[in-house]
Amino acid sequence: MTDYATLIPVSVVTGFLGSGKTTLLKDLLASPRLRETAVLINEFGEIGLDHHLLQHVAESTLLLDNGCLCCAIRSDLTEALRDLLSRRERGEIPYFQRVVVETSGLADPVPIAYTILADPILQNHFRLGRIVTTVDAVNGMATLAGHPESIKQVAVADRLILTKTELCESETVEPLIAKLRRLNGSAPIVRAEAGGLDPEMLVGEDMLGAKTGSGEAAKWLAADDANILDLDTHDHRHAEGGIYSFCLTFDGPLDWAAFGIWMSMLLHRHGENVLRLKGLLNVAGAAAPVLINGVQHIVHPPAHLDAWPDGDRRSRIIFILRDLKREEIEASLAIFNRLAHAPPAASHREGALGMV
Repeated sequence: MTDYATLIPVSVVTGFLGSGKTTLLKDLLASPRLRETAVLINEFGEIGLDHHLLQHVAESTLLLDNGCLCCAIRSDLTEALRDLLSRRERGEIPYFQRVVVETSGLADPVPIAYTILADPILQNHFRLGRIVTTVDAVNGMATLAGHPESIKQVAVADRLILTKTELCESETVEPLIAKLRRLNGSAPIVRAEAGGLDPEMLVGEDMLGAKTGSGEAAKWLAADDANILDLDTHDHRHAEGGIYSFCLTFDGPLDWAAFGIWMSMLLHRHGENVLRLKGLLNVAGAAAPVLINGVQHIVHPPAHLDAWPDGDRRSRIIFILRDLKREEIEASLAIFNRLAHAPPAASHREGALGMV
């Protein structure tokens, strides 16, 4: 299993037009705790970082007063990341240990995540960090209702940052929070008030980080426990734009070979509709949990955590799906689990493998 903690995390800051990405990014870049960070922004983004500017390093690259690099993306993300890495290795720019990518307000963050996970050169140097999505508390409900891309931005997030809450009454904010939780039950929702956001919590160590993997897993599992509703009240019939989230839990250890085959078949056939997949698995024969994290067709090579985040040893798999039925996911995985523990003759008689 790959030690992804050794790779450079690439976090993504996304959110719809006017949702506060620029303000969030400026706050992050002003923090001395995010030294050794490279920031990639859209060439036409209005970032307004003049007061942070220290010197020009090269065309389209700024060296900020806290040591961060800020670069404009002139072409595609793959080329920009390769260029950053090459220039760092040649000593042309300061050393960086993490990258933050700021998207445009209309961007779909999934292709960005897919690029980081799938490009054969990038995957040897970079890994997907956190996806952070800003949501405007004033206009959030209308934005989600009228713009499908905003739903996607929320659904794939690891952190949801609720902005402009000081301009709203609680009766406006609470229904929006409930909708966000229906779309993405595993992402903690943080209110951006009075500049109190912790930059490390946003784009510092992530679930595959060497120091905080277990703690990060505990955060999204705790958020899921608090936010995911029962199937009776929360399924595809109540989804926003066909998107919803749920968590499957298993008491006993999982057979790794059977689970891997099932997941590969699921993503091969339905990957376009599996927006995120995150899991903490109790694998038979492994002393510590195994972490999985995927976006659509691509999944990180699984990573061993050093320890369980708490005393709960159950396997938990969080799905964020579009137009797929929970009961079909459950049924197909149950078949593979039975096959893993059945004698060969019984396995042969099991027959069709459901949706996968």
